Amino acid sequence: MTASQDLVAAVAPIREQLEARHEAREVALAASRDAIRSAANAIRAAHRGDEALVTSLLTEARTCLDRAVDAARAHPEVLHAGFVADAAKEVAEAELTRAAIAGEVLPGPEALGVDEVAWLHGLSETVGELRRASLDRVRGGDLDTGERYLELMQEILAALVTIDVPDGLSRGLRRSTDAARAITERTRGDLTTAVGQRELRRALEAHREALERDRS
Repeated sequence: MTASQDLVAAVAPIREQLEARHEAREVALAASRDAIRSAANAIRAAHRGDEALVTSLLTEARTCLDRAVDAARAHPEVLHAGFVADAAKEVAEAELTRAAIAGEVLPGPEALGVDEVAWLHGLSETVGELRRASLDRVRGGDLDTGERYLELMQEILAALVTIDVPDGLSRGLRRSTDAARAITERTRGDLTTAVGQRELRRALEAHREALERDRS
């Protein structure tokens, strides 16, 4: 056997390993994209109040995420490439948004089947969805529910700021927390204005009624 033939034999198992890794990446990447798409659609359905569709889409999202994780499990380079973690974050965000809008206790990472850091990022992204839900309720005249969502945003932020570790360990959670803080502050300002306008309308209405009683 020549030296070149020895090299071909040595490279063969490496080639097979890389091909298997590539196949796992293709499966995991496609499944991650499907999970992200289903999770995004579930969030939109949650804002519309379509509970049946939310349940169906969340089931799809979890199934796709499980497929991505299973495909990448034997290949750490694929599992930790980033797209599987992104899918886990989006699924967590969708699950947390559904529970938050419904007024339920927010499920933890174990209940959702995602890693802790993906769950924290999903929690931070939920703040933006709660802002949308809060302003939707305010525009509909339901300030009480809008304020309840704001309170939950503040609770989430209070929990996130307790995480103080290097970005390399938290996958940049500090930036997400800063964004959540800014969103919460804007929402507090919007609701403060809305509450002030409501109180002004009530005062004007009371004044009008008092004038009508005086005339009668």
